[in-house]
Amino acid sequence: MRKEWLAGLLALVIVGLVGYVWLAPPAREPAPNVDLKMLDGGAAELARYRGEPVMLVFWATTCPTCIDEMPQIVELHEDMADEGLNILGVAMAYDPPERVKALVERKQLPYEIVLDEGGGIATAFNEVRLTPTTVLIDPDGGVVWQRIGHLDFPAVREDIQSMLPEDQSA
Repeated sequence: MRKEWLAGLLALVIVGLVGYVWLAPPAREPAPNVDLKMLDGGAAELARYRGEPVMLVFWATTCPTCIDEMPQIVELHEDMADEGLNILGVAMAYDPPERVKALVERKQLPYEIVLDEGGGIATAFNEVRLTPTTVLIDPDGGVVWQRIGHLDFPAVREDIQSMLPEDQSA
């Protein structure tokens, strides 16, 4: 009787482990460590932002949806940058830097703007061709999601908030 009980328990443990491995959420694909050429002349690697969430927003000066979303992205930046969120606006390679700079100044964009000269960043992120395309990267450098088109900003805020450190003053 005892052997049967142990064999049954062992079988149950094995089935549980197999089920966990089979049904466990997949590991997040790591974000490519691309070189970033900033509009202000600076340069960095995406890995510089490890330890904090990053939202890459691929946009173009000729994209009405991109321009329409900018106030909400600015608001997101103003609300969450001090908590650790990094927003990088990635101007598509076909946009002339002078036009990008003029729009950034006109819209008073406070977050960092990256020039994707040569299109290497768009290529590294699954061949981004349509704008806006937004990529959310977790503090460990994993791609949480990549979306094309208008964002559901309440859902985006919730996703980002879950990655930020909890308030220590509470």
